[in-house]
Amino acid sequence: MQVIEGVVIGGNQFGRKMGFPTANIALSEEFEVENGVYTSKVYIEGKEYCAMTNIGIRPSVDGTRRLLETHIFDFEGDLYGKTLRVELLEKIRDERKFSSIEELKEQIAKDKETVKLKMKN
Repeated sequence: MQVIEGVVIGGNQFGRKMGFPTANIALSEEFEVENGVYTSKVYIEGKEYCAMTNIGIRPSVDGTRRLLETHIFDFEGDLYGKTLRVELLEKIRDERKFSSIEELKEQIAKDKETVKLKMKN
């Protein structure tokens, strides 16, 4: 299990527009985890949440810098400037470039279902 702690930074709001808002944390160059989508747990002010986390450059939206983006289940609120603890539990797929935003959105919905099933076990 890998653990990342960091301060939530502003993003381009792309996940929110697709219906999957994310908390973004910049990654240091030394952070040695494979790019991809992970089941994860996120701790916000001592409370635990299930989440799915993407680590990578977001090639489908022309991203350039490596970033951690986590979609936290059953959470609403403003996290900008707050410190999060993200525990990466299991990689479910590699990061890849999708041919359209619609294809990306469909895959994220499938990923969310996969993560929810894995978290129940």
